[in-house]
Amino acid sequence: MRTIGLLGGSFNPAHAGHRQVSLELLHRYGLDEIWWLVSPGNPLKNPAELADYAARLTSAQAVARHPRLKVSDSEARLGTRYTVDTLKALQARYPQVRFVWIMGADNLAQFHRWKQWRDIAGRVDILVVDRKPWTHRALHSKAAQALRRTRSTPHQALAGGASRPPQWWYHFGRISPLSASDLRKTLGKKAFLLHTKN
Repeated sequence: MRTIGLLGGSFNPAHAGHRQVSLELLHRYGLDEIWWLVSPGNPLKNPAELADYAARLTSAQAVARHPRLKVSDSEARLGTRYTVDTLKALQARYPQVRFVWIMGADNLAQFHRWKQWRDIAGRVDILVVDRKPWTHRALHSKAAQALRRTRSTPHQALAGGASRPPQWWYHFGRISPLSASDLRKTLGKKAFLLHTKN
């Protein structure tokens, strides 16, 4: 059974920080691949702030540049807007794959606002990547408290593929200073051009 990480996001734009953390997670946790799921639209974000979908997809493809990092337009093709629906569709299509959902600490802090978030936690392992200054808020969030008994270690979660969700663990590693929102504020549309070269 292959183990594939799913990194969902707007990638507005994709940047070197996405690639850095993805490569770190690949090697540290023995994931076979990581799929970048470029979202057509995040229900919790203002659609007016999103660049054109094609531009975001292209930026992700230009940044990934690794045989085990796959840029996917699955959500656009499946017509799903919510993570829980995307996971249901992917698990139905790939029953022999073990998926691990990858989210930043900022997303854990608001995870309780996601549609059927408990169902998500029951479907896939969740790997939470530390992001300053969200550490404290994330680890004391409503979702983290509700799921505190299922918090695991990477070794327990991935050992032999024997254990199953719900379980999640927190990754402390190198933190990239890059953020898509800062790049947009600083560079505007140029962010989609300059950071495809990093």
